[in-house]
Amino acid sequence: MEPIYRQQFHIDPVAVDRFGRLKPSMLLLFAQEVAGHHSDQLSFTYEGLAARGLFWAVIRNRVQITRLPREHETITIETWPMPTTRTAYPRSTVAYDAEGNELFRSVSLWVLMDLNTRAMILPGKSGVELEGTLRGTELASPRSLAPRPLTNSRRRTVSFTDLDVNGHMNNTRYLEWIMDLLPSSFHKDHPVKDFTLCYMNEAREGQALDVTWDMDAEGALSVDIHREKDENPSDFDRIFAAKIEFENGVL
Repeated sequence: MEPIYRQQFHIDPVAVDRFGRLKPSMLLLFAQEVAGHHSDQLSFTYEGLAARGLFWAVIRNRVQITRLPREHETITIETWPMPTTRTAYPRSTVAYDAEGNELFRSVSLWVLMDLNTRAMILPGKSGVELEGTLRGTELASPRSLAPRPLTNSRRRTVSFTDLDVNGHMNNTRYLEWIMDLLPSSFHKDHPVKDFTLCYMNEAREGQALDVTWDMDAEGALSVDIHREKDENPSDFDRIFAAKIEFENGVL
């Protein structure tokens, strides 16, 4: 089986923001789609894994953007699994425009989860083996983002349209929540150029999540999302963290 999987995408109007640029959440969705199709080709389909009580989940993303494609462009995305680590299945992805110029690249860390207990299954115990490829151009695997005090706060509730087929908030929706923290007047001249996302716990329908954030002097937006623990409302479960860098300065 070809170690590199390629797929073309046409940038439809629904995939862009009000300024005609590909939404960062759609970038993640495209990367997720090609990873799923490649996994199917490698005989690890959603249905096949579900029959074994497993499903794929992404726990970290790092994305580096050269240029966000615009409405009506056709882009080519290629992806390949990197060598499996003790805890995860890293995957590299690169996108190109019609002239072959690089648009963005990413590395994501995927894990297998138990469909019933929602616990992570280590690769050595999952029975799923992927042959990894290294081309020498991969981004370094994303590191964790340590919690830190953040001054701005907003509460949102996980709703039906936030959910994916696994019944939890889809990874792309977190990034849409983040983009909504800043106004159009900022996004107009400050497209996203780099981001790291870390997923610590799944969020389920009806759960109230506290979104906290700050932007530093260099224009990097730090975001942390947590929820109250059911058994102790004064304590919190950390759900998600992100660091987003924008072009052209600060807010």
